[in-house]
Amino acid sequence: MHISACLFDLDGVIVDTAKYHYLAWRRLANSLGFDFSEAQNEQLKGVSRMQSLQIILEMGGLQRSESELDKLAAQKNEWYLAYVDEMTPDEILPGVVSFLEDLQQSGIRIGLGSASKNARRILDHIGLTHFFDTIIDGNQTTRGKPDPQVFLLGAQALGVDPNHCVVFEDAPKGVEAALAGGFYAIGIGSADHLGHAHLVIPGFEDIDHQVFAQLPPQ
Repeated sequence: MHISACLFDLDGVIVDTAKYHYLAWRRLANSLGFDFSEAQNEQLKGVSRMQSLQIILEMGGLQRSESELDKLAAQKNEWYLAYVDEMTPDEILPGVVSFLEDLQQSGIRIGLGSASKNARRILDHIGLTHFFDTIIDGNQTTRGKPDPQVFLLGAQALGVDPNHCVVFEDAPKGVEAALAGGFYAIGIGSADHLGHAHLVIPGFEDIDHQVFAQLPPQ
């Protein structure tokens, strides 16, 4: 088995921007006259912006017209980006930089596959853009995970076959997308949620490219 490339999801794998989505949604709920808790926020994981907005409005017992929905979604995104623009390299998750350096030195190509339309902006703020040979994000994709489109576009851009490429994901739908595309999938987090991945690791601390030796033959 020869691994020639890696594709990374962004949120929860390289950096944690989920807290900023929560703060922006909570600010929106507050502006509409009700509060929104972290427990309620769990319902929004892996859900699109417009679906998330509908869920929050239902929590507040509110209804809005189509044009008002667009305005509210735009307002939330503006607040979210204001938080993103304050991000620094301190927010990179532990072990990520040394792992990316190891891949680069080993001649393994590196790509990003994220649903976020702000992926490049986030990478610029945390100083990681230079590691990535390609960045595929929500601006280039038409189908969300568990559809494998984002990863297939990444493999195509890197010039590699999916069966020589490892996808790093922290979400069950992301792992499903990787498997559907014929990639190796390494889950970042807990086997309870990511047991369908080929391998699950808690994070990137003390990990280098030798971890690929633990992958089963495809």
